[in-house]
Formats: sequence, C-alpha cells, structure tokens
Amino acid sequence: MPASQPRSRARDRNNVLNRAEFLSLNQPLKGNQESRSSGRKHSGQAGAAGAQNTNPKERRQSQQLPEEDCMQLNPSFKGIAFNSLLAIDICMSKRLGVCANRASSWGGARSMINLLGITGHGIPWIAGTLICLVKSSTLAGQEVLMNLLLALLLDIVIVAGLQKLAKRKGPYDINPGLLDYLTMDTYAFPAGHASRVAMLSKFFLNHLVLAIPLRILLVLWALCVGFSRVMIGRHHITDVLSGFVFGYLQFRLVELIWMSSNTCQMLISIW
Repeated sequence: MPASQPRSRARDRNNVLNRAEFLSLNQPLKGNQESRSSGRKHSGQAGAAGAQNTNPKERRQSQQLPEEDCMQLNPSFKGIAFNSLLAIDICMSKRLGVCANRASSWGGARSMINLLGITGHGIPWIAGTLICLVKSSTLAGQEVLMNLLLALLLDIVIVAGLQKLAKRKGPYDINPGLLDYLTMDTYAFPAGHASRVAMLSKFFLNHLVLAIPLRILLVLWALCVGFSRVMIGRHHITDVLSGFVFGYLQFRLVELIWMSSNTCQMLISIW
C-alpha cells in the first residue's frame, strides 16, 4: 500500500494534463471566471462613471447626431415640391440678376436700376408726405396725407418684422445701402420696395382721380420697381411676388383702420 502511493504520485507528476498551463482544459478555473466577471463589472462601472462625468451638452449632441445626420430616404411629396420650387426660384433669380455687379451682362445699367429703386424707397416717400402735409390747407387733403403717412409707417414696421422672422438672404451677396439700413430693409423676404409700391399704387388708384394713362403708368411703375430689385440681385422672384401680396394686404389694413378727418385734425394739432 505504501509503495502504490509513491507510484500514483509519480504518475500524476508525469501526466502532462496535470500541468498548470493545461489545467484549464480539464476544468474551468473559478478564479478566472470571477476575475473576468469582476473585470466586466469594473469596466461597466468605469464606463458609467465616464458617461456621468461627460458634459450634458456632449451627451445631448451624441444623442441628437444620429437623428440629424440620417438621410431621409422617403421624403414627402410636399417636401419634394417645395425644394424643387425653391431651387427653380434661386436659379431663375440668379439668371435675372443681370445688374448684380459691374461685371454682369447689364452692369452698365446698374446706376439707372438703382435710381429706379430709390423711387420706391420709404424714406423719400415719408419725407415727401410730410412736406405735402405741412403745405396742405384742405381737410380732405390732410386726411388722405395722414392716412398715407400711417400706411408708410406700417409698411416699414411690418416688412422689417417679417424680414427678421424669415432672415432670408438674397441670391447675391450684396450689402444693403444706407437707406436700407434706415428702414431696416436688410433681408430679402419679403421685398420692402415691392410691398411699398404695391401699397402706394393701390392707395393712389383708390383715393386719387387719375386718367387711364396715368393709372396704367402707375401700375407699370410698381412692376418695374419690384422686379428691378431682382435685376440688381437684392431679392428673389418669390420675395418680390410676396412683397406685392403683403403690400395689397397692408392697403386693406389701412382701409380698415382709416382715420377720420377729426382724428387727423387732432393729430395735426398735437404735432
């Protein structure tokens, strides 16, 4: 019996599978599993701690980036139609900007087109209305001029507010002039000149007795001033068309809040 024990011990020593490097082949080591699980727990805790230590802004950006960067594979029909019309508008506006700079095809006529645009600017019209109001001696004339002044001031405020909301830039990178800054006409949508001339032409057609040739010239003047803004590259075509629409709506608003002769006389006396 004692002789058999040394023999079994010798066999165990000579067995290759009993070596430490081959011991894992026979049975799994609990220590290794525990070390691996503890390593995973430590790594998970470290990752959670790192996520907590990151900036909240970075976490929000990491959550939003996949949604922002994803490509919309099935856009709606309205989205396709809107983007197509917007691309056509930009392309046509750039083509019609023949006086955008001196190197354009009609660059030599830029000064004349700018002069035409000044005839539809708000500052000359407000100044002219005030001069006529001071020199007017009739109650009917003062009533019309006071409401015209109200319409011009409303046009500047409404257009400036809409432009601040839209913040759309023109087809060409052209800096606004001094008069544009005075009337806060710094963005493209809607076109301030177009809304103003549309409102003025409708106002004169309703409240002045004009012959038919003068009525036609008044409408042509409004159209020429509006589209001259496209020619110098300050506005898109849709900006000008929207300006015409807003100008007509402003005229309707002035008609609704029309000041009577007594109100005008009271305001003139205060002034």
